[in-house]
Amino acid sequence: MASTALSPISAKAIHICVDMQQMFTPPWPWAVDWLPVILPQVQRLVRKRPEATIFTRFIPARNPGEGHGQWKQYYEHWADMTIARAGKEAVDLLPELAVHIPPARVFDKPIYSPWLSGELAGVLQAEGVEEVIVSGGEADMCVLATLLGSIDLGYRTILAEDAICSASDEAYENILKLFTKRYSHHVEVAPVEAILECWR
Repeated sequence: MASTALSPISAKAIHICVDMQQMFTPPWPWAVDWLPVILPQVQRLVRKRPEATIFTRFIPARNPGEGHGQWKQYYEHWADMTIARAGKEAVDLLPELAVHIPPARVFDKPIYSPWLSGELAGVLQAEGVEEVIVSGGEADMCVLATLLGSIDLGYRTILAEDAICSASDEAYENILKLFTKRYSHHVEVAPVEAILECWR
């Protein structure tokens, strides 16, 4: 997959690391096999600027059948992944990443997108952020929602192509194709090595 040649990344850029949580690892039903594989690359990004890292966490409903609209049906189907059944530890970040808090921060969300409440955008605006680097999982769900919101808010958006994962190779490849082709004016796709080199 062709990547973008990156221009320098500002020291004010923020790295949003999406949902690298225990519940997306075996033996949980939502396990993503590729998540442990990309972890070293995600760690490289976090170690570069931990103080510029925001970890998002997807927080399921507390009880089966809770939620607004279609989310109610969703948590009837995924009853075993509610907090009441899975336990609070399911939403924890992977320990290899949690050690960076602080200075890294955590932003919890009950849906795929971290932007809907306006809180995250308000924080970035207050800090003068204009560039967002995205890593994590899953590429075709929460990473996708994070990217689209970043686009809508006008941030320079950079996708770390070897630091995202999905449940299938096909989904991963389709996301890279989508953002290198359809959204090429809005998203720069590059490997972690290139991002680290440009983020001075």
